[in-house]
Amino acid sequence: MKQIDKEYIKSLSDQEVVQAILKRDARVTRLYLYELYYPLFKIRYDKYYTDCESCLEFINEIYVYLMTPRLKSDKCYLESFGFGCRLEHWLKIVVENYCRQLFKKRTTIIEVPEGSGDRKPNEITTIDIKSLNQTDVNTMLGQMRNKRYRDLICYRYVEEKTNEETAELLGMSMDNYYNKHKLAKEQFTNILKKEGLI
Repeated sequence: MKQIDKEYIKSLSDQEVVQAILKRDARVTRLYLYELYYPLFKIRYDKYYTDCESCLEFINEIYVYLMTPRLKSDKCYLESFGFGCRLEHWLKIVVENYCRQLFKKRTTIIEVPEGSGDRKPNEITTIDIKSLNQTDVNTMLGQMRNKRYRDLICYRYVEEKTNEETAELLGMSMDNYYNKHKLAKEQFTNILKKEGLI
């Protein structure tokens, strides 16, 4: 961030920042959310599974969440900031809670009820791609909504790269990779089950 921009954004009070973002002031929004507090978002992006391809996409998602009007009040989430604490602290809490809720939702979506006779997806430790027709594999990969998951399954199981090589190709830390690997595998095995291939 340029020194002049840093001085400008630091000269604004929390109230001025909130009002500027609510009025869709592009400069303040960029400086505040995408530059000054980029590290705040990056920590949560690395900590939690998201569908986002990059931290910037994650910030976009949070921005939309903050600016979308609520059903009950017709006010957006950012308008509910009451200035009882620093905006930075409030934003940390909002982002953390948002990620926790998303992660919980995704966990419950992919769980298979006990007693359904099927194994839970996370009980499947390997995917035997070789036992499947290559056309079937390509079709199933095409059904995966998340490109990053598709690439992960392709590198790891079709091209048979190691976990470390796959993480490097995807530009992920190993911790983030193992989290995404588990979720990608669950999504892929769910598709295989739905198509009756396993």
